[in-house]
Amino acid sequence: MTGLSRRHALFAIGAGVLATPFMGRSALAQFADVSKEMILNDPAAPVGGDPKGDVTIVAFLDYNCPFCKKSAPDLDRAVKEDGEVRLVYKDWPVIRPTSIDGAKLALAAKYQGKYDGAHHALMAIPGSGVSKEKMRKALQAAGIDMRRLDADMKAKSAEIESIIKRNMAQADALGLTGTPTYLIGPFMTSTLDYKGFKQVIADARAKQAGASQ
Repeated sequence: MTGLSRRHALFAIGAGVLATPFMGRSALAQFADVSKEMILNDPAAPVGGDPKGDVTIVAFLDYNCPFCKKSAPDLDRAVKEDGEVRLVYKDWPVIRPTSIDGAKLALAAKYQGKYDGAHHALMAIPGSGVSKEKMRKALQAAGIDMRRLDADMKAKSAEIESIIKRNMAQADALGLTGTPTYLIGPFMTSTLDYKGFKQVIADARAKQAGASQ
């Protein structure tokens, strides 16, 4: 699973874009434990950017996804420069068995306050067949306390697995078919460059403003 179908993708066409709305999809009714609130505000989900931002991006990602890695620097730049975007990370390990290892390692780093560093270290590893050993080396190089990480992975295993299961259920409820998937305000998009992220953030902000009037 390394990309979205045409039905869900956002395509840049000159200066314009075509985005697919996602909120209120009937698929949500199939999962009693999945709601818009849980997707946007799961208290266990790592959050970057401005936690009180007026636009929320929910990023469903896999550490073996080359398209996720291609988009990552542009997403980071767009969020940082905007300054008012809330970024919710959804570790969604669907490509390879080691994707699960990556998700667990990143989420375990959250307990030492280093999810962001772990996430970026794992996203910076090139390729789509990254081994667990290579992931661990990248985290160690990024300054993650590996002894603490291993201890937290063991002690918090139930919590970490629960987060991943919730992410899986949310992705299924939304009908997602591949990584990356970005929910930006009311829009669902796939791989974007910097200008694409900027435009969809602006579109989401404008749509939200119009809905509140």
